[in-house]
Amino acid sequence: MELVKNKIYRCQIVDYTADGTGLAKIDGRAVFVPRTAVGDQCDVRIVKITKSVAFGRLEKLVVPSAARIRPACPVADKCGGCCYQHITYEEELRAKEKKVRDALVRIGGQNGAVLQGITGASTTEHYRNKAQYPVGRDADGKVVTGFYRPRSHDIVPVERCMIQSETADHIAAVVRQWMQEFDVPPYDYAAKRGAVRHIYVRVGEKSGESQLTLIAATRKMPKMDELVQRLRQAEPSLTGILINHNQRGDNVILGDRTDVLWGEPMLEDRLCGHSFLLSPEAFYQVNHAQAERLYECAVRFAGLTGKETVIDLYCGAGTITLALAEHAKHVIGVEIVPEAVENAHRNAERNGMGNVEFMCADAGQAAQQLAARGVSPDVLVVDPPRKGMAEQTRDAILKMRPPRVVYVSCDPATLARDVRELSGAGYVLEHAQAFDLFPRTSHVETVACLTDGTAVREG
Repeated sequence: MELVKNKIYRCQIVDYTADGTGLAKIDGRAVFVPRTAVGDQCDVRIVKITKSVAFGRLEKLVVPSAARIRPACPVADKCGGCCYQHITYEEELRAKEKKVRDALVRIGGQNGAVLQGITGASTTEHYRNKAQYPVGRDADGKVVTGFYRPRSHDIVPVERCMIQSETADHIAAVVRQWMQEFDVPPYDYAAKRGAVRHIYVRVGEKSGESQLTLIAATRKMPKMDELVQRLRQAEPSLTGILINHNQRGDNVILGDRTDVLWGEPMLEDRLCGHSFLLSPEAFYQVNHAQAERLYECAVRFAGLTGKETVIDLYCGAGTITLALAEHAKHVIGVEIVPEAVENAHRNAERNGMGNVEFMCADAGQAAQQLAARGVSPDVLVVDPPRKGMAEQTRDAILKMRPPRVVYVSCDPATLARDVRELSGAGYVLEHAQAFDLFPRTSHVETVACLTDGTAVREG
């Protein structure tokens, strides 16, 4: 039987998609229903039908799932930032562990038993050390910050976010008031005019420092001295106030030039026993406590004895690099962002780590160069973006043929794809561990350990 658009059907939610949407089966057709929980019995209105799937909207909750809770966030049903505010944290962890295991099995062709479980967070609130608030106006012309509705540029105003740091929310409030009072216009993406695009705040969990970077679409901004004065009075933790110039026409948040308005150009924090200086451009995990657990696992999977040469691709500001260097003979870190490489050099020096070096290059290009130089790593660590490793990077890894590869992933699907490719070339996925660094969102991190099966057979 064919589904009918706008018709209401009674159904039960049986699973979650990769982005946290509830999944029902109606007349044999998969129907995606946002903001639902496995076990919900509900009435769903069909709003869109494609050749293979359909999309529905929850009309009535008939019998709620045992995992359903009342969201603590007042805009949980509108904001695109979180998708799991309406279920228990135990159910969220179950969904995320299943997401990783399903990807490894269905895409990666692996035995699901290799996944050892998921490490949950000790807190699900105010854990993020990095906030990038888009800025706009509401219907009354008031300056607002918040987060985009799903699949739109419409800002849902949020003054107190349940997952951002309270310091970041406080700083954003000061900037909003300054913009409102002095008529500083938010950037309008449709009209391509305005002054302030984003308010970017980073906080140091261990240092207690905070840093504001104002993302500006214009070269000049009125009353900047007034803003600096207000921020310094309102937030004593601030150690730097910066302005980043971005006149691009796309959705990329940071532009190419950053100037210091007051204070220090970099934020300091401590992670895994090391001190780090971070520029706004440098990658740094947003959940400090869980990042330490993630990196400890990566080091453990690397199996270091102090005699190994290690290559760390996508090294950012050197956070994993220095953790590895504590246990290795020599570590080479590779990163394409120049500011991050500069941070990495300084971080190695300030921590007295003399057994590391850094290359500023694309991961694939650097891996090819290292392979051509005859560099033969004992362990190779990769922590790529969501799109996973480029084909060039995988080819270089196979040319260097390290006995062990430790893969830190922020996307189970691309991890599974890369594992499948490496497995096809003789690598064996020994074990994997999932980590929840992003409670209440659909994202999940995984650390996987692969070994060269051909070397074992040859031995």
